[in-house]
Amino acid sequence: MSAIIPQDKIRNIAIIAHVDHGKTTLVDAIMKQSHLFRDNQDEMNQTQILDSGDLEREKGITILAKNISIHYKDIKINIIDTPGHADFGGEVERTLSMADGCLLLVDAQEGVMPQTKVVLKKALELGLKPMVLVNKIDKKLADIKNTVNEVQNLFLDLATRDDQLDFPLFYGISREGKVFKELPKENLFEPNSTTGDVTPILDAVIDYIPSPKGDMDGPFQMQVNALDFDAHTGRYMIGKINRGIIKLNDPVILVVNDEPDAKQIQGRVRKLFTKEGMNYLEVTQAGVGDIIAIAGIDSTAIGGTICALGKVEPLPSLKISPPSVSIKFEANTSPLVGQEGKFVTASLLQKRLQNEAEVNTSLDIKDAGGSAYIVSGRGELQLSILIETLRREGYEFQVRKPEVIVREINGVKMEPMDSLFIEVPDQYLSVVTQEVSGRKGELVDMRSFNGITRFEYKCLTRNIFGLRNYLITETKGSAVFSSTFLEYVPKQPATNIYRKGVIVSSDTGDARAYAMNMVQDRGVLFIKPSDKLYEGMIIGINKYEDDLEVNACKERHKTSVRMNQAEVTQVSLNQPFPLTLEFALSFLNEDEILEVTPMNLRMRKQYLTRTEREWSKRKNLSAFAKKQMGVS
Repeated sequence: MSAIIPQDKIRNIAIIAHVDHGKTTLVDAIMKQSHLFRDNQDEMNQTQILDSGDLEREKGITILAKNISIHYKDIKINIIDTPGHADFGGEVERTLSMADGCLLLVDAQEGVMPQTKVVLKKALELGLKPMVLVNKIDKKLADIKNTVNEVQNLFLDLATRDDQLDFPLFYGISREGKVFKELPKENLFEPNSTTGDVTPILDAVIDYIPSPKGDMDGPFQMQVNALDFDAHTGRYMIGKINRGIIKLNDPVILVVNDEPDAKQIQGRVRKLFTKEGMNYLEVTQAGVGDIIAIAGIDSTAIGGTICALGKVEPLPSLKISPPSVSIKFEANTSPLVGQEGKFVTASLLQKRLQNEAEVNTSLDIKDAGGSAYIVSGRGELQLSILIETLRREGYEFQVRKPEVIVREINGVKMEPMDSLFIEVPDQYLSVVTQEVSGRKGELVDMRSFNGITRFEYKCLTRNIFGLRNYLITETKGSAVFSSTFLEYVPKQPATNIYRKGVIVSSDTGDARAYAMNMVQDRGVLFIKPSDKLYEGMIIGINKYEDDLEVNACKERHKTSVRMNQAEVTQVSLNQPFPLTLEFALSFLNEDEILEVTPMNLRMRKQYLTRTEREWSKRKNLSAFAKKQMGVS
């Protein structure tokens, strides 16, 4: 029988930070330097080891929270790597309760950012003991002194207890795997000019972070914080043991929530695992403080409590911030339906979305009727990640324009407002100010240093749609952009954000270079020769505000008359505009749909024929006129 690890030999710590401040890179260094891998293993030459998903690696962000364990000085340290992007805040909220302490990373150049405040506030509210690492001190524009001052002011604002103001402070270069108690005197801008490793952080975790609390002799109790799945074993329920000991084959009861009439599900511990390194290790028993995975309970209730059979005491439900943005998912209805996807029907889409809702607590998925489903999340990025995941799995479907979720609070309709942070080189000042002011953004703060200007705005969430993509394009990729939910404010009148019209295909067939050569002068095209087109499909962006219908399937007229040499022209086509998922979601109008397949993204009009579009326009105008005259 496997031995139970004593509580004083366990430390549970979460690593929290704003996006791209170096969390995953630091965890890479900890795993390598703690000899988690052999010297000849591939992982020793890899980066972003925990970000194993294709989308995580492509986008360079952590999407799902993950935990590993290492052994250092006879202590088992469970490390939880959390996402930094605000759209995945639900992952942070549900996993922080497994930790007893947290390590806050702050970029020495960027300083305290919006999500830095959000994750630290949540950690301090849960009573976690904090440590701070000022990271990336080797950046040429690093302002270490100012960053430390910002961090201290942040703690003064957010601390819930006096002892949280007394935290260990470290300095780090996570890409080199180095952490320092004191700021090095060497030239930090010279790569590898310093010597060091991550042991100062590991020593501090042992000395400063408390061991888990709980009665080892009491009846078993554990809250479910995450789920995992294995093809052979089935579903795992993951959490930190809050009380008692669990053994293989023990009967248990899962209480779905802490309501008086909460649903109870009885089960038995068929398999019991704990994390050793990156992998699950099967054990026969485990005790208070350890993070474990249990197989044998038929449920997906994240936030539920697993209790001993004779002592059912549910823990308070996990508090997850509500979603603020929604998108309607529908079965594909385009003329090309079923030609590129493996899973096409509404029932398959419904089943997949239901499975997603069971494991992703920050998403809210509701049946909207007529083969349509409303998926609500934290922001555009989270929803676009879901769309991209589904299309890579072989699903074919269509989505509508993203919308903000309006809530009624005390009888008043309220909509979400975000805190918006933008950092750009000084040469792009006018790009930011003009675009954000056009979206009714309110300037809160503006600072310039070393040729970089940092803006902080308050802006309605619905007015931010598409802003990230626009700024990154206009600043040639040099803009740093982030936003986080700020508050709900009374619903305001719609803002007319200027959008150019679209070029719509008037015929069905294959795109022809001859026709495209004539059309491309009218705007920017998304298509290339031989692409399949259908009537009502959006094939480009018009130069002007109105929509334009064209026939891009037209071929050169065949004739027996010999052409003059001057009439024989060389077709020279411009490069098509890349239609990305992020751009398409931000560009869509209310009367447009995005068709998503494993092979293509296509935008189209809701009504494909010109007659249907004209009828719809007249109907809408008539309804508007009646409303203006007060006629029901």
